[in-house]
Amino acid sequence: MTDLLTAADVLLMQELAQRVTAVRPELVNSDASYGELAWNWGKGHAAQGASWVRRLWFAGDDLVAWGWAQLPRSVRLNDGSVKDVTGAYLAYQVHPDHAGLADEVIDWFDATADGLERTVLPGAADKFGLERWAAHGYGPDPDGLGDTGSWTQLNERDLEVLETPVLPDGFRFRTAAEAGPEAAVRAHVDAWGVTAYTLEGYEGVRATPAYRGDLHVLVEAPDGTMAASAIMWLDEANKTVEFEPVGTHPDYRRLGLGRAMLLHGMDRARAAGATHATVACLGAPGHPSARELYYGVGFREVCRDVPLLKPA
Repeated sequence: MTDLLTAADVLLMQELAQRVTAVRPELVNSDASYGELAWNWGKGHAAQGASWVRRLWFAGDDLVAWGWAQLPRSVRLNDGSVKDVTGAYLAYQVHPDHAGLADEVIDWFDATADGLERTVLPGAADKFGLERWAAHGYGPDPDGLGDTGSWTQLNERDLEVLETPVLPDGFRFRTAAEAGPEAAVRAHVDAWGVTAYTLEGYEGVRATPAYRGDLHVLVEAPDGTMAASAIMWLDEANKTVEFEPVGTHPDYRRLGLGRAMLLHGMDRARAAGATHATVACLGAPGHPSARELYYGVGFREVCRDVPLLKPA
């Protein structure tokens, strides 16, 4: 069945993410993880949901595969400009016990986005899935795979032993629950620059059942500026916490704020029951900053995606 994506669908998709994480975590696709689903749905559905269609595949009562096609749309950015997205992108997941459904997912996407340029981000560890995408005419995206490309890697570490976070004098940790919505949004926008994120988008994020204000951490500068922020998504079933997104105000970089915030966040997550943490970043050689930050606090690459493209 094809229809517009709903909040109820996202809950089912998150539950599938938890089941795949439990058995083959390297097969959880980009944009298909427990936290990424909540973040992407929450921040965007109010403004862009009319262009989001999905299909779900079940085995009995269990969701075993899904596709979320993001079709052409106009996205208003916070600088007043409008970005026209002319192609189609697919986020998807197939449970490894039902790998053969990959062909049905691909056929559905091709039919849904017929005539459009199509992109998808399967995981490099999914050898069967990569073979099926190739069989349907999808090939490597040269721009996405270049030295400054957009491919991402997932990094992980355990939380058994953590360093004590250290902030510069006058800085302090806050939570979004303490700082309030306006401060939380400003922290993200200051870190990420031109973006579609708004207070309305944050209210959508806060409304997702997975969101916890006590696991949305910020660093406040002496002048009151929220200089860094990170949201953590706790998958209680797998005792895993996922950082998404993480950002630092450009005027406050190179001060150790990101490092301190990550360590502080992991400590809070461990207190909430997590034993393991993940965070994604751009993996191409031309994007070293975030990767070096995460490596510096003990994360190591566990898997990566492979940008694929099918021309219009």
